[in-house]
Amino acid sequence: MRQLAEDFPQDEYPDLIIGLGRPDDAAVYRLDDERVLIQTTDFFTPIVDDPWLYGAIAAANSMSDVYAMGGEVRVCLNIAGFPEDLPAEVIVEILAGGAAKVREADAAIAGGHTVTNPEPFYGLSVTGMAAPDSLIRKGRAAAGDCLVLTKALGTGIITTAAKLTGSSEDPQARQAQGKPDLDPAHLDGAIASMTRLNRAAAKAARAAEVRSGTDITGYGLLGHAVEMAAASSADARVRLQIKAARVPALPGAFDYIGAGYLTRGSIRNPEHFGSNVAVKDDVSAARRTLLWEAETSGGLLLAVPASAIDTFRAVCEEEEQPFWEIGQVVPAQEDEPVIEIL
Repeated sequence: MRQLAEDFPQDEYPDLIIGLGRPDDAAVYRLDDERVLIQTTDFFTPIVDDPWLYGAIAAANSMSDVYAMGGEVRVCLNIAGFPEDLPAEVIVEILAGGAAKVREADAAIAGGHTVTNPEPFYGLSVTGMAAPDSLIRKGRAAAGDCLVLTKALGTGIITTAAKLTGSSEDPQARQAQGKPDLDPAHLDGAIASMTRLNRAAAKAARAAEVRSGTDITGYGLLGHAVEMAAASSADARVRLQIKAARVPALPGAFDYIGAGYLTRGSIRNPEHFGSNVAVKDDVSAARRTLLWEAETSGGLLLAVPASAIDTFRAVCEEEEQPFWEIGQVVPAQEDEPVIEIL
């Protein structure tokens, strides 16, 4: 996509606040002095067996980028591909799961497009709205801000474990290798996390006048943190200090890490972003893996001004939205990594 930036230069589109020139979680277009339009799209293939839950997870994930930008979802379009022989009732359930999450967001599905495809995929094109002064961007984190995370990590690990332990692999061979079978309660916990909208977290962020944040998906916590720190350092170089022990993990995540139930993100993310991250020697290998692993429909990573953390906490408590204080933003020198894991 960034190769197209030269074809759409910013000076030719003055109302396109965020486009191809500077990467962020969604595109943003200025409608007038009081409103901006937020546009995003996402879809993926099934990660759980239940079609309704698959649709719900995909929809929550698709809408997440609007919440990461500080907006509210207004209208969505379905994007889907299904095999010709997929039973109609399965398709109906997928679409119903997505529709339920869109209704929960007080938004509407207004149409969409479906194609025939060998493997199912589903997601949404999402349009949201925000006030210009409530817009959250990956940049603008400032020294002194508190780093908060609004969902525990481990969805990618647990869904991978579910896929591998549900395959034709010999259960006795797994036991002989010391690999655990999937605990259904662990998968239920991951599903509950993935289907939870980031709407309440965005509401708390707006109340606290947060200006910098992102959502945690395929690049893992550390990959997205690098993007956030790099974008913020365009103004004044900063480093995100993350205390590894404070980062929450979903129940079972470390068991499945130990068994090797990992996504490709555990290798690709540190290969791509690792030069920007410094990790203390006493941080365990398992916890490092957790921080790098890909997430599906993850939480928000927000740089909350220290003076507003009590406001953020109060709204989260009112909305029954969990969050964890995992670190802080500090000044950095030019030759220092932008992420430090303590």
